[in-house]
Order: sequence, then structure tokens, then C-alpha cells
Amino acid sequence: MTSVKTRFAPSPTGLMHLGNARTAVLSALAGERFLLRIEDTDLERSRREFVAALMEDLDWLGLIWDEGPSGPEPEGDYYQSCRVDLYRQYYGELEQSGRAYYCFCSPQELEISRKVQLSSGRPPRYSGKCSHLSTSDVTRRLQEGVQPTLRFRVPKGEVIEFDDQVRGPQRFSSDDIGDFIIRRADGTPAFFFCNAVDDALMGVNLVLRGEDHLTNTPRQLMILQALALPRPDYAHISLIVGDDGAPLSKRNGSRSISQMRQEGYLPVAILNMLARLGHHYDSEELLALPALKAGFDVRRLGKSPARFDPVHLDHWQQLAVRSADDAALWSWLPPDLRVVVPVEHHDEYLDIVRSNCVFPEQAEQWARVLFADELHREPEVAQLAEQAGEGFFLSALDAAQTAPRDYKAFLEELKRRSGAKGKQLFMPLRAALTGRTDGPELARIYELLDPARARRRLAEFTYVSE
Repeated sequence: MTSVKTRFAPSPTGLMHLGNARTAVLSALAGERFLLRIEDTDLERSRREFVAALMEDLDWLGLIWDEGPSGPEPEGDYYQSCRVDLYRQYYGELEQSGRAYYCFCSPQELEISRKVQLSSGRPPRYSGKCSHLSTSDVTRRLQEGVQPTLRFRVPKGEVIEFDDQVRGPQRFSSDDIGDFIIRRADGTPAFFFCNAVDDALMGVNLVLRGEDHLTNTPRQLMILQALALPRPDYAHISLIVGDDGAPLSKRNGSRSISQMRQEGYLPVAILNMLARLGHHYDSEELLALPALKAGFDVRRLGKSPARFDPVHLDHWQQLAVRSADDAALWSWLPPDLRVVVPVEHHDEYLDIVRSNCVFPEQAEQWARVLFADELHREPEVAQLAEQAGEGFFLSALDAAQTAPRDYKAFLEELKRRSGAKGKQLFMPLRAALTGRTDGPELARIYELLDPARARRRLAEFTYVSE
């Protein structure tokens, strides 16, 4: 049985965002072999730094390609800019067989034709004006210095069919598709052409891509048929939309993978979120990449738009932090926290991080609450302290003096001295010790705080009632 070979074929014209990252993730999950190809035929917009960033992002996510380039500099088969001679060979085959022809129509002519067709209620497509030029006409125009495009001659009266693995049977009439450009006037290959040729020559037999490419598929199948090249299977995945139902963009939540890494997201959280966008897994647990791959089935991909929910992403981030081992957490946290957190308290601190933090900045805040003298207090802390009164904090100071490390004994003594209980006991105590009204269990906080630091914080509220 033939193994499934998929590919991710980005154009390096910007940073990788959630939409194309999802395509990369699903492609890696669906195939037994995963290929990376850089489609850099747009020489004006393609940048080596974007290729380097792309490779870094894929590596960080754990999406290691089985075939592809070894670095950001164009090389060999996996950069389309290095395959120009190969494309030229296939263009020649199509011209010799009469399946492609020169087109000298200017952009202005084509726009006028398009507007005329639209105004008369017809779908815009190329009129075929240059499809019957004589050899002498072509020679004359070339001698005049006119740079032609190369168009594929679409056969008349044919039906192009394929079974999309997400959207089911698809059927297109060739009469609804005008002759299309396969080489631009500047000599660069069009997406329709080199994308299809490369998939065939590289042995890709399953293409996962966005549903916006669905109408490209019949054009590419005609090219492959004309060149007697093998056709892959296709799975056109739904697009990602934001909370407002519009395609995901910077305006409604999209970010680059590089930005998300800087914000502190862990790769396994992003993988779980993207793998489940529009795809059902039996398990609701956080899954590592091998388990995501084992449970992935193209047939479980939905046709409806996949809605990106930041809350959903943060849920997986929380699970990722909780399941991370010590080494992974320390590499995730700011390096200077190793200096802030005493060595003897590393384990207790990491337990607090796992149960209370989602991002590194939160972990940093708790490190400074627990192990630094300076304390930032939330606005409502002063009000809580005032409501508790000076007597409460004097009692707390005395209790802390008698039981500096024993939270249970400290609490019993504070209850006896102050008479406080419930929220009137715990809220002002938490506020004084941490400057916050939420966080880890008070017992863990009290036993981690240096006793002298705890008493200083309590003492700061002994005059609030004056």
C-alpha cells in the first residue's frame, strides 16, 4: 500500500500566522511523510529572513519535515526559484502539443473585457482573443518587443471531477473556465502551474490546503492530465474565522507564531488548538504530537468555518503548563527567576507555577511576591485592610511571631486573637501577604514566605485605621 505523502508549501512573503500554521499542522498529521517546499517564485516579495523564521517556527512546533531544504538559502529541488529550467521544459511540452499559447493582451484590455462581461451578467473569463494567432502574428509581436504571457488552452465540453476528502465529490465544467495564465509576462511561473507540477514530481499524493483553493483544483488537474503527470488527492480544509465570523486577521485575533512564542505560549498548546480547529478527537486531554497524529483522520475535518477562540487556546496553554516537567518550565520562564527563587524552594515554586500560571509574566509576578521585598498591591487591597482594621493586623503580627513557619498554628492563633473567620479572616490576610486577592492556597504562601518578610508586610497595615 502506498504511503501518504503530504506537503507544506508556503510563500516566504511574511511571518507564519495561525492560518498557514494550521495547514502545516494538519498536513504533518495526515501524512506518513511530510515535505516542506518553499514557493518563492514571487522574487519581489520573497525574503530569506521569512524562510528562516518559517523554519524556526516549524522546528519550535515540532513539525520536522522528512524532505525539504536544509536552510534559508535557495538550494536544489525544494525552492521553486531553483526549478526554472524544469518549468521551462514543461512549458515547451505544452506549447508543442498545442495546449498552451502566447497571449499579448495588455492588462488594460483584459480589465475592459472583464467589465463588459460583468455588465452583461456573464462570469468573467478570458475571451480567447490570442488563442488563434498565426505563427507570423506571434513572431511580429515578439519582434516588436511585446512580452507575452503563456496561457493554458482549456479543452471545451469536458467535465473535471475529483473526490475531495473533506468536501466530497466535486464536478466542474471546462466551459466555465477560461484559458488561464501559466507563465507571467516577466517569465515567472504562475501558482497554478508550478504548484501542480511540483506536487506530481515530488510524489505528493495528498494535498491539504484552504478551501479558497478549491476552484484552483480543476485547473491544476487539467495541467497534470495534459503533461501525463500523476494527480494527488485533495482535502480542502475550512478557513479559520474570528469571533465575529469574519476570516481571521490581525483585527480579530490572528497573530504570528513568532509573536505567540514571545507571549509565552507553549508549542504543545498551539498544536492541540490547531489540530482540533474543525477536527474532532475522542480525547479531550492534552496530547503530544505523536498522539495527535495517531488520532487524526482527514474524514473528521468539518466543512464549516473553524472558529478561533482565544479562551480555547488558553485552555490548552493551561494544560500545557500543568503537564510540563521541571526542565521545560525553567526554560520557559525568564532566566533571571533562577536568581530570584532560592534553590531550596525551586520545587515548591514550580508547583505554584503549574497550578496558578498560564504565562511567564504571571510566574514572574509570583516569584517576586514570594521571594522579593518590593510588593505591588492591587487597588482593592487598601480597602480590605481598612475594613479589617489595625487590631486584626496586630493580632496577625503576634501570631506570626509565635508560629513563623507553621501555617496551621499561625491561623489558629490569629483566629483566637482576632475573632475573625471566613472571608473576614482570609481576604485581608491574603491581601497583606501578597498584595492580591487571588492566587495559591494561603498555606503554601505563608510557608514559602520568609518569616521576616511576612511580618514586615503585616506591619505595614497596623496604622491603616488612623
